[in-house]
Amino acid sequence: MLGSSFRTVRRLCSSFSSSVLLDDCSLQRHLNNSIDKASYGASSVIETNNCTNRASSSNEIGPCSSSLATSAHVLRSSRAGARRPRPPRVRTRQQQKKMTTDADAYSAIELALDSVVKIFTVSSSPNYFLPWQNKSQRESMGSGFVIPGRKILTNAHVVADHTFVLVRKHGSPTKYRAEVQAIGHECDLAILVVESEEFWEGMNFLELGDIPFLQEAVAVVGYPQGGDNISVTKGVVSRVEPTQYVHGATQLMAIQIDAAINPGNSGGPAIMGNKVAGVAFQNLAGAENIGYIIPVPVIKHFLAGVEESGKYVGFCSLGLLCQPTENIQLRNHFKMQSEMTGVLVSKINPLSDAYNILKKDDIILTFDGVPIANDGTVPFRNRERITFDYLVSMKKPNETAVVKVFRDGKEYEFNITLRPLQPLVPVHQFDKLPSYYIFAGLLFVPLTQPYLHEYGEDWYNTSPRRLCERALRELPKKAGEQLVILSQGMNVLLSYRSRKLMGLKLKI
Repeated sequence: MLGSSFRTVRRLCSSFSSSVLLDDCSLQRHLNNSIDKASYGASSVIETNNCTNRASSSNEIGPCSSSLATSAHVLRSSRAGARRPRPPRVRTRQQQKKMTTDADAYSAIELALDSVVKIFTVSSSPNYFLPWQNKSQRESMGSGFVIPGRKILTNAHVVADHTFVLVRKHGSPTKYRAEVQAIGHECDLAILVVESEEFWEGMNFLELGDIPFLQEAVAVVGYPQGGDNISVTKGVVSRVEPTQYVHGATQLMAIQIDAAINPGNSGGPAIMGNKVAGVAFQNLAGAENIGYIIPVPVIKHFLAGVEESGKYVGFCSLGLLCQPTENIQLRNHFKMQSEMTGVLVSKINPLSDAYNILKKDDIILTFDGVPIANDGTVPFRNRERITFDYLVSMKKPNETAVVKVFRDGKEYEFNITLRPLQPLVPVHQFDKLPSYYIFAGLLFVPLTQPYLHEYGEDWYNTSPRRLCERALRELPKKAGEQLVILSQGMNVLLSYRSRKLMGLKLKI
């Protein structure tokens, strides 16, 4: 009934606007009857003016308009007085999580405006088939952010093989020259410095946080392709485990998130709360919303090495190739007890300190007192597991680790010094020109994986099989050893070289 009264009021208003004459007393009686029939339990008194004159113009509608407004006010009051109090709104976990994620994103934007910069790089990589020449220059863009000490942290692949580097801060049209102070290609991190005092005016640095837990919200800030302004993408942590770093071809800790990471995002911070949880550096090809960020422990290891020695020092390795001991027949063969867990040593790098201490077929039980499972994992945080290589990689160069092994039915403890190890065939050759030697029209070059990459994207199948196998599996016998090959001869056809290229170990 109340709704019909409102409709009556609207019809009456439309009647007035169309100059239809209506008796004020009839209007009031109709409204009173409508209100009496409404069952809202509220009583109201409507005072009206008795008018017997008929309105013949818009100037004579004044009393009726006043009465109509009073009636509409009574209707609204009666309905409001009978409304029951609404119970407090209870938000679900998903709603609360979304609000938290939005708040983190807004906070990330505020932090990033005076911290994240856009990086412009001009680079030129060498031609490994013709090592005295460089390929044509190319331009690329990436992101970075300011850290304490007036430094900019970014990815190594953003400035690899650089000719010069420029940076631009948010809201400024000016680009400033930057220099690469330190670069670590294994961990895909680099430090830039800018000498211009004008650049640092109004800039704030970001603090490093810790490894986020699963399902914690992060915001990735950077300058991805598709635009020129700063961009923020939101996501949550999906996985934390060692992952293959594409740029350096190494296995280090990484954090998987479902936020979009596109070309140009590389080097930008992933912010959780008001601190940095990692550095965006790669995504999974062929998948949607699977990106990876470099975690804080890897970043701190890189920065600590640069501060102590003034240059990048690398990540340590035991120099071991290990095999799981999940097979029951394998465990019985080595007389392992049921409660005993560990991994089997199948190959040892001759350059490592473990070469003179451990033996083939030793079973590593613990590393620095941490028990190793049969699949090679160790406990990590709350109900998570991670490969024990992570414990090795976080050691500083020349630091000692205590390793317990099971050998010939007995347990032994050894102290092993850890250090970075160089492979026989280098995995990358960034930021330096390749070496070569020409004798009697013959070109000799050291074998490197970048040389094999010159055979194209499918280099593993198109490059000479013998060279490819030795590059991926052979270990050096002594420090500084190189595998030198005959790359080109004056009268040697490329087809012959691709089929019958022979590997030679020479000292140049």
